Formats: sequence, C-alpha cells, structure tokens
Amino acid sequence: MSEPLVRVRNLTRRFGLLNAVRGISFDIYPGQVVGFIGANGAGKTTTMRMMATLEVPTSGSISIGGRDVINFPNEVRRLVGWMPDAYGTYENMTVLEYLDFYARAFGFRCAERRERIGEVMEFANLTELAARPMNRLSKGMAQRLCLGRTLLHDPPFLILDEPAAGLDPQARIEFKHLVRLLAEEGKTLFISSHILSELGEMCDTMLFIDAGRIVHYGSAESLRAGNTAGPVLEVRVAGEPEALLQWAAMSPGVTLVEATRQGARLRVEKDDPETLAALLHKMIHDGLAVTEFHKEERRLEDAFVDLLHKVGGHGPR
Repeated sequence: MSEPLVRVRNLTRRFGLLNAVRGISFDIYPGQVVGFIGANGAGKTTTMRMMATLEVPTSGSISIGGRDVINFPNEVRRLVGWMPDAYGTYENMTVLEYLDFYARAFGFRCAERRERIGEVMEFANLTELAARPMNRLSKGMAQRLCLGRTLLHDPPFLILDEPAAGLDPQARIEFKHLVRLLAEEGKTLFISSHILSELGEMCDTMLFIDAGRIVHYGSAESLRAGNTAGPVLEVRVAGEPEALLQWAAMSPGVTLVEATRQGARLRVEKDDPETLAALLHKMIHDGLAVTEFHKEERRLEDAFVDLLHKVGGHGPR
C-alpha cells in the first residue's frame, strides 16, 4: 500500500474547559474519498480547520504530503483545497471577478490565469453565470462557486465541510456528480456531513466521530456487518398500522424499531428463511392484512446508533 497522504496522530483541541477533539488518530491514502460523520458539535469542523491550517492543535500532529501543518503551513496550503460550510459574499462582484481575485491571490498571471479560471468554470458549470453578481446566486450555484474557488490551485487533497447542506434535491445530485468526477481524476477527498445516507453514496470509507473521539473508521459495509442484532423487516399493512404495532408488542422475538405511516420496521432475532416465513404466516393467521414484507438492507443510521450504544456515545443531537 502507498504511503498515507494525510497522517493525524493523537490530535487534541481544547477551548478553555471544552475538549472539542480528544486525541484522535487516522490516515488517509491517495485517491480515497472519506466521509467524516458526526452529530453537530462532535468535532468535525474543528478537526477539518486544523487540517486546513486554520486552527492550531492543542497537542498532537497532522502531516499532509509529508509536511507538518504547524511547521510548514504554506507548503500544506498548496496541497489542500478548503471548502467551508459557509463563505462570505460581496456586493457588486460577479462570479468571474470573484474567481479572478482568488486566482491572482494564488499567483496565476495573465493568460495562465484566464485559462485556469476557464477550466474551473467549465468543470463547476459556472460559465453561463460569469457575469452574475455572486450575492444573487441560488444555494446550489453558490456551492459550485465555492467549489470552483477551492479547485483553482489544483490541490490533490480537498476538505469539504458540509458541502451539500441546504441544497435542493437537484442541486444535491449535481454536486454528487462533481464529487464523482473529482474522484475519477484521482483527487483525495475528505467530506463532512451529519447525513449518513448522503455520504454513503459518495464515499468509499467512513470516519465517525462522536464527542471528539473516533468511534469507527472503515467502509460502510464493515459498519453494517458489525451489527450483532437480528435483521430488520419492513412490514406494511392495509388500513391503520395500529394493529401491527399491537401485534409486535405481544410477539416474542419481535422488537419495534420504528412505526411508519403504513406499517412498521421490526427487528427479529433470527435471519433464516424458515423463521421469516413462519413469522409472515403468523401475521396473516392473526388477521393482519400484510401488503408488503421484506428484509431491508441495514441503514447506516441504525448501524451508527448501535455503534454509539456500544461505545457509550452521545448519538445524534
């Protein structure tokens, strides 16, 4: 395996009495797309800001491309593209002027600057918006502009903090497409969110943080496989679901996970076909008008909650 692009070792960040990050360690390898997941206040943004050289660790170390973020911040900044969860807008400044300002700050000159801005605008679908004032962009357009700014100096490592927050469904699809294209180009991405299903579609590795501590680092499949509980069934019935809820409460080996509008999600103890067939037969025999009965793939949200219960974490807040 290649050397890690990013090494984080025993990283801690305190703000007075608050321990925002508590001695975390992990590696990120070239070409990985890593999802950084945790509830609000778990330590995600603080960790990312330290990686982007915007916060100074209380203790521990971060190196990116073999360069320590404290001792060689300028070298690290050439390797990192930082996309914050919010950024300032300016009146009377167009999309093109905004990118031109940052391209100059990155050291691009004359024809090289114009060429690089054009490449970024084409990639982020900003070309038709070149003359539009940046404070009149939709949320999706503004996120594409922020991504464009992040890509100007062509960094190999991208840190994206809640990049899809507040986007409508179409804008989310467009943004996920851009992430896939960046991954295909060989970029290494570190993407934070508190929406697991969103990251599950974009990332090959998941890093979970809770109360400033790492509680899982691996693939989504390994998280789902770590569950020792039985399978979850999605059951729908005709009419009101109350009868199904009462039936579940009275049935040994069946636990209600969640009531739904047309039925319920039920956890059962065993996963073999004979047990599931017998359960369906009993539902029908007991007078439930079952219209749908299937074993669902384990949700990442459920796996995360189960994991937090095991480690004594706080869970979603």
